[in-house]
Amino acid sequence: MSSLPKILPALTATCALAALTLAGCSDPDGASKSGPSSEGSDTSQSDMSQMGTRDVMPYDMSEIPTVDEIAALVPDAVKERGVLRNGASTDYAPAEYRASDGQTPVGYDVDITMALAKVMGLKEGTTKHAEFPTIIPALGTKFDIGMSSFTITAEREKQTTMISYVEVGSAFAVAKGNPKNFDPTNICGTTIGVQNGTFQQEYVQKISESCVADGNKAIAVMPHDVQTDITTKVIGGQYDATFADSTVIGYTVELAKGQLEQVGDVIESAPQGIALNKDDAQLAQAVQKAMQYLMDEGYLTKLLAPYGAENAALDTAEMNPAV
Repeated sequence: MSSLPKILPALTATCALAALTLAGCSDPDGASKSGPSSEGSDTSQSDMSQMGTRDVMPYDMSEIPTVDEIAALVPDAVKERGVLRNGASTDYAPAEYRASDGQTPVGYDVDITMALAKVMGLKEGTTKHAEFPTIIPALGTKFDIGMSSFTITAEREKQTTMISYVEVGSAFAVAKGNPKNFDPTNICGTTIGVQNGTFQQEYVQKISESCVADGNKAIAVMPHDVQTDITTKVIGGQYDATFADSTVIGYTVELAKGQLEQVGDVIESAPQGIALNKDDAQLAQAVQKAMQYLMDEGYLTKLLAPYGAENAALDTAEMNPAV
């Protein structure tokens, strides 16, 4: 972990915290369960049950072809299996979460895995849930790839090969109309909900420490395991705002159906990548070429669009861009 410079209470678009090795996403199943509950919210549980997640009609992948020259790069062991196996922590909508049946993995990372498999000439691309910290150690054995909102960092690239495909920043959301007059450029003394184990939790905590050092009020940083619980508190008036990945905020605002809105600019934008075992150089080349094909042909944008994340698409699938 890199050292952290003094952080001003006013948020800036650049910050050394972006180099932290925390995930862009949380690991709700693996995180501490000590976060606040959603009891006492002014928003009813029945209302929130409609806001948790929604089933999305994904892009029709039937038109995505096998590209023979890319299929030729796929290692024999993967060809024989016919399956590209992805590991993801499926509690982070809209990238990877569970359908309304509570079991089936869905989300744009799930869809992209299937699209990659098609381009690579495989029968299918599958995604199985794994607790976030267990994904990288299982690459090359249990999983071929890890596509689970991994922020690309130099430290992760020491452990894995990473291939960039989207860029995601962080954003704030407040109750509709911003009734608490939350100012995203001066957040000292506010109450902010974050997901456990995220970059955003660490970011806001460090700003809070800077607030106190400068003689201002600390930020009440309120961690939860799932975004729905935070949304309940923001809409109900207990929290001033929530802070999360920009794609998560966009999806949450949509689910809230007019009860939530984004405020301020997207900040701390950073690429996310597919992780592969460092010893799987041949597979990494095939995945990189397949991802670049999806980008060049416009398929990546189409795969992201049903989740409101099309603006996150990158144009170049770089291998280990942080090095």
